[in-house]
Amino acid sequence: MTVSIALVLPDLLGTYGDFGNAVVLEKRMTWRGIPAEIVTVKFGESVPSSCDIYVVGGGEDTAQTLAVRHLREHPGMQRAAQRGAVVLGVCAGIQIFGESFTRADQVTHGGLGLIDSTSHAGGSRAIGEVVATPANGLFEGMLTGFENHQGRTVLGPSARPLAHVKVGTGNDGSVEGAVQGRILCTYLHGPVLPRNPQLADLLIKWATGDELAPLDLPAVDRLRVERAKAAGV
Repeated sequence: MTVSIALVLPDLLGTYGDFGNAVVLEKRMTWRGIPAEIVTVKFGESVPSSCDIYVVGGGEDTAQTLAVRHLREHPGMQRAAQRGAVVLGVCAGIQIFGESFTRADQVTHGGLGLIDSTSHAGGSRAIGEVVATPANGLFEGMLTGFENHQGRTVLGPSARPLAHVKVGTGNDGSVEGAVQGRILCTYLHGPVLPRNPQLADLLIKWATGDELAPLDLPAVDRLRVERAKAAGV
């Protein structure tokens, strides 16, 4: 079977090159002999409920509001999540996936209710490198990325953090991201999966149910070392 990766609304939520996350998932499966394809879903198009992995990227306030409206009208991703499909939400994703998000204009909008969280605009913008340690043994090695957001996210009891922050802000200066079932969210760009191949492999493992053979990619290791140095680690 071919693993289908839905790249959801890259024309609205693709400000920071987060489409690269879908590319990395496709390539890391192909290199292992797992057939995979990217299905691009643009604004105005129906969202299929049949895909195995859904990838949502970052965007500004207006784009977030339009994206929520579109995804409510075309709830294929939410239906897929209910049956156990893997969902990755980045930056705007962590906000619109929650119960609600309050924009910088202090207007509160309802989210998609995929994760137990609420988000609001913080007093200052978080910009820069982030280094965090994985929570709950999700994967090995540090989590790194670049954040550029004003949002602050509070997790409810049904969600757990993705990682604990060592450098940067993440959700609130203490924890970064959220995990609930097979839905994983983060504030980190870079994009996050090229910079954190262990996180990409976790999503692939969730989607396929298979143990994955390691990949020898020295360029990825060099990237991780270079980014860690940039963050002062």
